[in-house]
Amino acid sequence: MTMSWLQPSRQLAAGVTLAAALLAVWPVADAAAQTVALPDFTELVERVGPAVVNIRTLERGRQVSRATPELDPNMEEFLRRFGIPLPGRPDPRRAPPGNDEPRQRGVGSGFIVSPDGFVMTNAHVVEGADEVIVTLPDRREFKARIVGADRRTDVAIVKIEATGLPTVKIGDVNKLRVGEWVVAIGSPFGLENTVTAGIVSAKQRDTGDYLPFIQTDVAINPGNSGGPLLNLRGEVVGINSQIYSRSGGFMGISFAIPIDEAVRVSEQLRQHGRVIRGRIGVQIAPVTKEVAEAIGLGEARGALVQSVEAGGPADKAGIEAGDIITRVDGKPVEKSVDLPRIVGGTAPGTQSKIQVFRRGSYRDVTVAVAEFEPERPTRVSQAPTPAPSTTSAIGASVSDLSDAQKRELRVRGGVVVDAVDGPAARAGLREGDVILSVNNHEVSDAKQFNALVAKADKNRPISLMVRRGDWVNYLVVRPAG
Repeated sequence: MTMSWLQPSRQLAAGVTLAAALLAVWPVADAAAQTVALPDFTELVERVGPAVVNIRTLERGRQVSRATPELDPNMEEFLRRFGIPLPGRPDPRRAPPGNDEPRQRGVGSGFIVSPDGFVMTNAHVVEGADEVIVTLPDRREFKARIVGADRRTDVAIVKIEATGLPTVKIGDVNKLRVGEWVVAIGSPFGLENTVTAGIVSAKQRDTGDYLPFIQTDVAINPGNSGGPLLNLRGEVVGINSQIYSRSGGFMGISFAIPIDEAVRVSEQLRQHGRVIRGRIGVQIAPVTKEVAEAIGLGEARGALVQSVEAGGPADKAGIEAGDIITRVDGKPVEKSVDLPRIVGGTAPGTQSKIQVFRRGSYRDVTVAVAEFEPERPTRVSQAPTPAPSTTSAIGASVSDLSDAQKRELRVRGGVVVDAVDGPAARAGLREGDVILSVNNHEVSDAKQFNALVAKADKNRPISLMVRRGDWVNYLVVRPAG
């Protein structure tokens, strides 16, 4: 007998529908599991929201030129209808300022870290402000005192005179995982107590000298700066600080300062009013894979010393330009940015053991860490070269350094490049460069330089340590290239 596809339900057991049968074959995920995947932030916001504040900064008697963020016309109209000042534009509710009349400079966010009124925010939120006004969610306003601000980490602490205030709970950044839900509360475009959510996109994102950032896709806009980044337990794991944007508005990438780093900075700000950092007096650069292989380091790691401050801690300890710093007090320097973070966190006066890679081997030096201060720039002029030049097999015409040049450059030997062509030019060598070593062998004069190049394997790259102005770097020349 022919069975009709127009009446499939007749072929099922009594009381069983086609939908039920299909569900039995293709079961859907449990409803409870679906709910877990989409968290409810209401309890978190109710608990933490009272400790998140709006920060308004004022200035007196001067006009400051600032870039005005571009706003969507619909957003401009929305802000005007509700009487909210447009970012970077005069507030129509204020009278025209006189010489002493305070005028709004900027808007940011912050969060209360102690019941007696210490508030954490970004340094750029309060930088240059004559007055700082903190507004609590219950609409109370306080004039705040700037306790301290650190531009290098973009962390600041301000103090309001109040007691019994709600506070945030500090979380553990080490437990934060990529893909985890996070929440931001702040005042984007002056819209106070705005809540946005997203996920952690990456950790340890290197965008600054002293801090690795938390990258998220949480919507962050002007005015969110200084506000907390929270995990699902309502704990602060970061301070919203930066965005990547081509328009001035949110484009899906934002960065937060890890709260453990911010707390360390804030403790020093509260104790000293500033951050005390260590320094050893070197300028550094990354080590590329090509350079690491050419000089025998193997993998690309460490920090390449490009110049050493005359009379500084590293200079006194014997660290030289061209050294690659690989460890500090047993801590590995995997990337060049690790060095200022490790040294910066070392107390001035500490005798630190530093491992360097120099001309094919490792050695340890002991450096007396000094307190960070603006480094003195060194300027080196090129004196006339009296010696006749000779041309090497790689296309570099070089001549000996005079004794005066050696003293000025503070080097024992080396040759100056008078002309360049062929493989050396393709590698980036320039006229006026000073070549200090060839394949990890120090160069004393032009004759030795040419001999080292002549006996080098022409099928393998040749590494040159080169001084250019105040900087030292490595160039890799491929003779057969």
